[in-house]
Amino acid sequence: MNSRYDACVVLNYYAPYTSGLTRVAMDVAEFLAANGKRVAVVASRHDPALPRFEVREGVHVHRARVAARIGRGVVSPEFASLAGRIARRADVVNIHVPMLEAGLIARAARGTPVVVHHHDDVWLSQGVTARAQIAVVDASVGAALRRATAVVVANLDHAKSSRHWSIMEQRRVCAVPPPCRERGPGKPAFRDGAGPHIGFLGRMAPEKGLHHLVRAFRDWEDPAARLLLAGDESVAGGDVVARLRAQAAGDDRVRFLGRLEEAAIADFHASLDAFALPSVAEESFGITQTEAMMSGVPVVASDLPGMRVPLQTTGFGELVESGDADGLREALRRVCRYPARRRSAGAAIATAAFGMRSSLEAYAAVLEEAAAGT
Repeated sequence: MNSRYDACVVLNYYAPYTSGLTRVAMDVAEFLAANGKRVAVVASRHDPALPRFEVREGVHVHRARVAARIGRGVVSPEFASLAGRIARRADVVNIHVPMLEAGLIARAARGTPVVVHHHDDVWLSQGVTARAQIAVVDASVGAALRRATAVVVANLDHAKSSRHWSIMEQRRVCAVPPPCRERGPGKPAFRDGAGPHIGFLGRMAPEKGLHHLVRAFRDWEDPAARLLLAGDESVAGGDVVARLRAQAAGDDRVRFLGRLEEAAIADFHASLDAFALPSVAEESFGITQTEAMMSGVPVVASDLPGMRVPLQTTGFGELVESGDADGLREALRRVCRYPARRRSAGAAIATAAFGMRSSLEAYAAVLEEAAAGT
């Protein structure tokens, strides 16, 4: 297949895999396709049941075979060459990092303009090889950034805290908030009684700090309180669900909901009094917390670069020190008492600031300008 493309989007994991990075790349690709652009995505075949090629929502998805897995990464000898071949047939290539192969792909693109989306610095749990893995990925990401025509970031607060900022600031940096969905009204289908309901939705991964959330909740004396933990329990790099279940053993107020279908997320939000994002590693933004705000749910999040921006913008919730379980619990108590008027106002502010279409239009403009050489 020798099709020409208006844009080639490259990332390690694509739909049906779920993560904030995947969501952004998917939303951008599908928005471009819906607006008449020919779009290719190159990703790993992270699940062997997936086809090597398919057309998904108008997007041509090419997947490279996976030979092995190391931590949360995959080893695919053909990934960089496949991405390079398709990038050379596109007007612009959009590389989502962190990615081990980013530097190779940017070089293999040759004359095709490169737009790098820097989601985050690579973060790994402590381990024997973690430091070496981080160094290798950082070198590759740095090489891609040096070849970039433009760099997309969620916000400058997060970008300036990156290990790569000294390279990024020499390029054209475009701050584009991730596209966030306005879910609409839902039914409190996950609610169990009148007590305060705290929720988390996202990847069940070590950097999310969920052990702090469970510890905070277990010291909440109210027997009618509930903690609802929703998200994919089989994420890249392993999950923490077994440890969380052991930590929560004997407390049937803690509920593990697993992965929610898109149609169930509005009901999940409608069931909550507060949303928690207790991450222990920096996140560029936090789509799940912002969509909760847009549904009228106040948020308590760690005061870390990037992920604090939605709360600083809206004032709809509280920031706490990362890892402070006591502070997290007390902040959750306070926001659970927010009256209906404050919840309605918070939803309106969040929706106005982070609506989906404005973000996608801004992203498309960055890619178009890079392709045109402007």
